Amino acid sequence: MTIYDSIILGIIEGFTEFLPISSTGHLIVASEFLGIEQNAVNKAYEVIIQFSAILAVIFNYKDKFTIKKIDLWTKVFIAFLPLAIIGFIFSSQIKELFSINIVAIMFIVGGVIFLIVEKFFVHEDKQTIHDVEEVTLKHSLIIGIAQVFALIPGTSRAGSTIIGALLVGLSRKASAEFSFLLAFPVMGAVAAYDMLKYYQDFTEANLTVLAVGFVTSFIVAYLTIKLFLKFLEKFTFVSFGVYRIVFGVFLLLMFN
Repeated sequence: MTIYDSIILGIIEGFTEFLPISSTGHLIVASEFLGIEQNAVNKAYEVIIQFSAILAVIFNYKDKFTIKKIDLWTKVFIAFLPLAIIGFIFSSQIKELFSINIVAIMFIVGGVIFLIVEKFFVHEDKQTIHDVEEVTLKHSLIIGIAQVFALIPGTSRAGSTIIGALLVGLSRKASAEFSFLLAFPVMGAVAAYDMLKYYQDFTEANLTVLAVGFVTSFIVAYLTIKLFLKFLEKFTFVSFGVYRIVFGVFLLLMFN
């Protein structure tokens, strides 16, 4: 992997991780176009850029990472459990799902769901929860169950959690923010597991390439979180639904 590849993938990870458009799907496609082999060393690189995206959440929400917010983090942990349990039990079956066709189909399915939810279920003036700290344990569990669908490649962790949050009555902004916070335990667990799994491969990786990817992903993720919230103050998720459908169709045409 070159520094150029590192910058491109860092930008893609930072930009797509917190948007409802599947970072995994975009990284798979970008790697295909760049001709990057999916070996252990490059997998270790992906761990690094995902870890830097986690840091972007901490820096954006420093006020939430205190002992005073234990109630909020209890709810976040409840939302994390369904994905952790199902992912652990069916890890081998989930790995077998990774293919361009499945990613493309789930892009389209997710896009259609976003359009349906925006059309028939979301009425921003009637949404009852506008602050993530008002989320109940029941809401957290339902959002966590929705997040399980993110185990299917191309579904999007952010997308599934946002849909779940919208359906239980969170505003668009609150849905996005809860998704950001939920990314911390989810991505933290994945990064920790992968670091243990690939730690030997870090010694073989180009440290300059790793550093460039880390910094790029962090900066882009940090800015994306802020800009995404600004976007939701004026717009809906319809544009993301349309994008998912168009990109899914593009993948089907390109790789079949």
